[in-house]
Amino acid sequence: MRMTNLLACFWLALVILLVSGCDSAESKKGRFLLKGNAKLEDGDIQGAIKFYEEAIRVDNAYAEAYYNRGVAYQRLANLERAITDFSKALSINPAYGEALYQKAVANLDYGENYKALEAARQLSQTEGFASKGFFILGLTYTELNDFDPALDAFEKAMALEPHNPDLWVNRATLRYYQGEHDRALVDLEKALTLNDKEPNAYNLEALVRFERKEYKEALEKVEKAIQLNPNQPYFYNNRGLFRLFNNQLEEGLSDINYSLNIDASNLYALRNKGIYYYLKGEQALAAQYLREVASKNNSLPMLAEYLEKVR
Repeated sequence: MRMTNLLACFWLALVILLVSGCDSAESKKGRFLLKGNAKLEDGDIQGAIKFYEEAIRVDNAYAEAYYNRGVAYQRLANLERAITDFSKALSINPAYGEALYQKAVANLDYGENYKALEAARQLSQTEGFASKGFFILGLTYTELNDFDPALDAFEKAMALEPHNPDLWVNRATLRYYQGEHDRALVDLEKALTLNDKEPNAYNLEALVRFERKEYKEALEKVEKAIQLNPNQPYFYNNRGLFRLFNNQLEEGLSDINYSLNIDASNLYALRNKGIYYYLKGEQALAAQYLREVASKNNSLPMLAEYLEKVR
């Protein structure tokens, strides 16, 4: 009996040790995840990645750690690694809707439009993520210049989330691309009713006003967008263009150059610089910039008009 009791005590002790070890591992990886999240919130992305990697060392099947590391890589614009991490999280947990959504976003940003479509279609059939799926479908079809299915996708998302201002802004964007400026303004009015602090709505309204040759109003709207988000280079480029047409040439050039300093590959900014030199009467410089843009994308709005003027 004594030997049996000793064995029972031994196995009981072993079970306690195993449970204690499991609890310790769970606690440890959870602490690393939380520390990573805190670093990410503070803007220390590399620090966050290090903590997520520590969590993965504790448990290499920790879907949340792969997902969060993917988000961190996404913020670093390292989309290839972000997609790999989201895919790993999904291989561990195929029902991980947020990972599928972020993977679709990363696919779209990486130019993998058809992979984004595949993920978005899957999301649109997923309870709790259908609206996000239709949203990504709309964005991807818009990127592909396939406007009818894009409009259909946005409207399906809006039926599910009518109070989401982003959906109204994106439908307005689509209508802007289609030249339906009045309908775009109606959507933007609705978006700003839902959220009057949405900078993209003001920026898009500025673009619509510019197309209608309402240059002063365009400038006022983009100023509002910049007040709300002073870190977006495209807003400065747009303000630069609007300033050119409001006879503020040097202020306009300053904005355009600022935008180019942040993103030297922005063809719209290079086009606008060409327009600046045309308005300054410096035809040779204008032609140089405009031809450079045309060699890379000859379909930009206003490009053909100004190329004709500098011939």
